Amino acid sequence: MSTAVHRLEGYTIREAAKLSGLPESTLRYYEAIRLLDPVGRDASSGHRRYTEDDVDLAIAVACLNATGMSIDDMRVYLESRKLGDQSAQAQIELLESQRRRLAEEAHNLQLRQRYIEAKIAYWQAALSGDGAQKAVMGESARSIAKELRSPNVPAENA
Repeated sequence: MSTAVHRLEGYTIREAAKLSGLPESTLRYYEAIRLLDPVGRDASSGHRRYTEDDVDLAIAVACLNATGMSIDDMRVYLESRKLGDQSAQAQIELLESQRRRLAEEAHNLQLRQRYIEAKIAYWQAALSGDGAQKAVMGESARSIAKELRSPNVPAENA
């Protein structure tokens, strides 16, 4: 079967998974919970056949999922999207909220990286017998750990 004819009939779940980056099981799950619209079935085999629109929606969901967006927020985003420009403000607010969550995650990841760097320096000082540097790095690691425990949200443009 040629590719052109194949595409007119739709994509298999394997092809849709490859194109969207979502595992087949996730595509099935998202369809079962109605995050994705029900996918048409091949009349003779009963297998799912994804249209271009189905694949485009799966790609959009994969992108939202990759940001760590919750299923509930993805559902709100997709429902609001159907309203077009009327939903612009709600969409902006939802996406800005996700951006803030990602900024906080990035900030915490940077702190964890600094903590690891301080601990490496601590153990390098221990190995070299540099007690003063060991004490400084130990205090630095404790300070970073304390910062990780506090619920500070970084500024968006930090």
